[in-house]
Amino acid sequence: MPSAHTRLPTALEANISSLFRVPRNAPRLPLAGSYPAAVALSLLALSPFLVLTTALSLFEPILMERLSASPFQLQLTSGLSNAGYAFGAVLAAELFKRLQARRLYIFCEAGFVIGSVLALSAQEIGLFMAGVILQGLFTGMLLVLALPPLVLGHGVEKLATTAPVISIGLFGMVTAGPLIGGLVGSYGGWRLLYTSVAVLAAIGLTIGAMTFEPNEPPAKGSPLSLSATPLALAATALPFFGVSWLSRGGFSDWEFIAPVAAGVAAGALLLATQYAQARPLMPVRPITNTLPVTGTLNAMVVGASFVTLLELTQIYLLQEARYTPVHVGVLLIPQIAGVVASALIFHKVMATRWTPYMALSGILSIVCAAAVLLALTPSNASVVVPITAALLGYGAGAGVVPGLFLAGFSISAMQIGATFALVELLRSEAAFLIGPALVHLAAIQDSFTDGFRLAVSIMLAFTGASALALPGLFLLGGARPEAPDLEGWMSGSSTGYHSPRLGNAIRKPLPSS
Repeated sequence: MPSAHTRLPTALEANISSLFRVPRNAPRLPLAGSYPAAVALSLLALSPFLVLTTALSLFEPILMERLSASPFQLQLTSGLSNAGYAFGAVLAAELFKRLQARRLYIFCEAGFVIGSVLALSAQEIGLFMAGVILQGLFTGMLLVLALPPLVLGHGVEKLATTAPVISIGLFGMVTAGPLIGGLVGSYGGWRLLYTSVAVLAAIGLTIGAMTFEPNEPPAKGSPLSLSATPLALAATALPFFGVSWLSRGGFSDWEFIAPVAAGVAAGALLLATQYAQARPLMPVRPITNTLPVTGTLNAMVVGASFVTLLELTQIYLLQEARYTPVHVGVLLIPQIAGVVASALIFHKVMATRWTPYMALSGILSIVCAAAVLLALTPSNASVVVPITAALLGYGAGAGVVPGLFLAGFSISAMQIGATFALVELLRSEAAFLIGPALVHLAAIQDSFTDGFRLAVSIMLAFTGASALALPGLFLLGGARPEAPDLEGWMSGSSTGYHSPRLGNAIRKPLPSS
């Protein structure tokens, strides 16, 4: 019988400590080592942009009027900012190995402030687009820079608290976006919103400067990857442009087909080359085992379904029910309660064998949300939408973050930043490609009500099939739910989970020598 956890080389243990090795004679920072400061640093690094991702759609008419923007230009702004977020995570994984993390953090947080200032001061769409894209790019980089120190730098006893913090940082603020966007869409003040975001980022920069200690880069002087970063750029920018084109064209346009096909091909090539390399930027080969594959796929399915169903619901309420943006935002408030509930539950189960079950509960919650949405009409929206919102919020928190940890605990702690980058790249690709495509499909039907039901039915079938397939994949691997070895993982002496190969339960045993 294989050992419960995979033993790692002793050299790796030294490398893990090097992630936080402070150079000699470095000044002691006033908040260095403070867990509350590290939590604040991470939330302020991620939350401002993630709020905006779900807020912007509810005040688009104001932006079109004030910036003389077209729907395509705003959709392209949103698409490329999300592409920047996904690409930024990969870029940061590349730079983190070679440059001092403190300097990178300060550069990225300052860059986010600059992007916010560009957006809030814009008088036309070009400057606004540049600012929002910079916000996405630097937030993606901050994801990889801020989360590993929070996860690894405060001991095993803090991990159960860190896990729900990440859940709230990734999805808690996303679920608050519709309320904030609804307030702006109904009462104005979009420049005040971006000013507030800039101020929050400046506070994050200040806290980071007092908290984020300088470190010795773990692979200083190593050559840059000549394939991963360009392929990641193509895999994000091209398809996100293609789906943005749907706001002014159709599925048969070459402006949609060519960039999406080229981008997906670049993404596949990125994964293939990373799998084949002896020293890849992202740990694709270790993640191709049962637990990380099911966790990553779970995060991708839930992320895509959440974004799509939320956007479809918002459009339906605005166009068919004729609700004001603020009314839409208020109806979606239960999302926040759902995410908070999932974070509190994950706080209890993260160190137990129940994490895979929680990830499954997330996707099942999304299935239920889609089923409830099929009953939505203008007359019952005040009842159906809050129920759906609570299910979507819980599903997002329970489905994505446990999936992220299933992948993260299945590889070495040294690679946690690159793992987060890989999983977020894949999740973002799924979420922001499927959503706009299904929204366009709904819009081109004879009525949006018919299109809405068609798109929701597709998502219901997709998530329902995934809810059956992913546990099957887990069982075919011969995996058993087990508590992670957090001590071994944190020390670098082993992985947190022993993850069997895909299909291990049905593979022929290897011949004995």
